Amino acid sequence: MSILSVLDPAVRLAHAAVATLAGVIPTAAAIVVFTLAVRAALHPLARSAARAERARTRIAPQVAKLKKRHAKDRDRLARELLALNRAEGVSPFAGLLPALLQAPFFSVMYRLFTTAPGNLLDATLAGVPLGTHPAAAHAPAQFAVFAVLEAALLALAWWSVHRAEQAPAPDGAPAGLGLLRWLAFGTPLFALLLPLAGGLYLLTSTAWTAAERWFLTRPTDRPARAQAVAPQPAR
Repeated sequence: MSILSVLDPAVRLAHAAVATLAGVIPTAAAIVVFTLAVRAALHPLARSAARAERARTRIAPQVAKLKKRHAKDRDRLARELLALNRAEGVSPFAGLLPALLQAPFFSVMYRLFTTAPGNLLDATLAGVPLGTHPAAAHAPAQFAVFAVLEAALLALAWWSVHRAEQAPAPDGAPAGLGLLRWLAFGTPLFALLLPLAGGLYLLTSTAWTAAERWFLTRPTDRPARAQAVAPQPAR
């Protein structure tokens, strides 16, 4: 028995929800709508993780100074870092809990759209059954569907890497951080192993992640703009 079988009750509930949507709209659209609904429900966790990331970025220069100052005294460094985190109201594990809470939801979604119970994967998108893998495509139209899906995932990966490269690296960031950003291109590669339904879910979820991250990390310069356009007092 697979360890993921513990998720079967949740998978069945998710399947029932998608099947209900599929009674009103095409199954492919139902997958997109259901994925967006789940990601919207998880958005508060993403906001919490973003706040924790901003807090760590804010104190990163101070952390770097402490590490340099107490490089030879690990105990003193640990005490100083703990004091700094407490003074700034920052927990080093603040972003970990949201990620852990989201993991089961993503596991359910992955299992639903790769080994879905019932006949969910028998539906088609542009004539391609949702259960078809890219390697099993055998007609130009089927290759075209997978090519569009893969191109969209590659575009999202490029955009994510481009935005990450534009962001300044925090002080004390590991030397290999730049290389880690390129892991975004692992998503298009992973999609080649999934049936069309799984790829459609992956595209929808990845697009949400990209948009959500842009929204949560966009510069908030409204006060500055408001001050710039404020009417000047008459002289």
